[in-house]
Amino acid sequence: SNWCSGVEASTDGEEQSFFDSFLSTKKKGFCSSDQPCVAILIIPDRAKSLTPGNRTMTDLVPEARWEARYAATSTYLFGTEPNRFLVEAEAHLPRAAKILAVADGEGRNGVFLASRGHQVHAVEYSATAIARAQHLAAAQGVSLHSEQADLLRWTWPVAAYDAVVAIFVQFVPPAARPAFFANMVAALRPGGILLLQGYRPEQIVNGTGGPSDPAHCYTEDLLRAEFADLALLHLHSHDAEIAEGTAHHGPSALIDLIARKP
Repeated sequence: SNWCSGVEASTDGEEQSFFDSFLSTKKKGFCSSDQPCVAILIIPDRAKSLTPGNRTMTDLVPEARWEARYAATSTYLFGTEPNRFLVEAEAHLPRAAKILAVADGEGRNGVFLASRGHQVHAVEYSATAIARAQHLAAAQGVSLHSEQADLLRWTWPVAAYDAVVAIFVQFVPPAARPAFFANMVAALRPGGILLLQGYRPEQIVNGTGGPSDPAHCYTEDLLRAEFADLALLHLHSHDAEIAEGTAHHGPSALIDLIARKP
């Protein structure tokens, strides 16, 4: 097999230590760089909290899954070209803005913003994705400040950014979404701009990228309610053909939001 894998059956309290150990091993280079690693953990049918931080399997498993997904390919999963909506919406940002790029992945959007003269703080969980982002930034001669963090547990700065950019951040569980969105708003300075693009529930039928659960998708009513304290400058549901690497490719049901913090 071309895969390096970890398989373990769990008992109470073992899930977190297994995943922490697996990810630590990967980062330390004990797995061959040309062999993507997959961890398989067999757990009982239960919902239980994991310490520290009251961490649950709903927010632990996706982290390992995203790292494994990026590591499974040597190419840019979402391509190197910036998101089309972001390119068009960048005109709403002030010059030389301080920007938080949420879950910036392999850097295509953060690098684009840096190339436009902005100061970009790109936060991402996957070490593999961050390495690609830094490579892309170097190739384009720009500086990108990358930070590896779990955004569901991260201590978000408050009133620190001129803009927050969130492109396809629908990994966030619906139950965690209100707090996640509130943290994005809190991170904006007064007058700051939020740029967000995501998939609508109709995307599930397309099957051309994005979440498999429609509960992770956005509607106009949902976004109006979640960002009720912001001034909506643009909220648009539309269908478009997109080509963002191999992961986002084909007819897509999209929703775009541009909003300003009072």
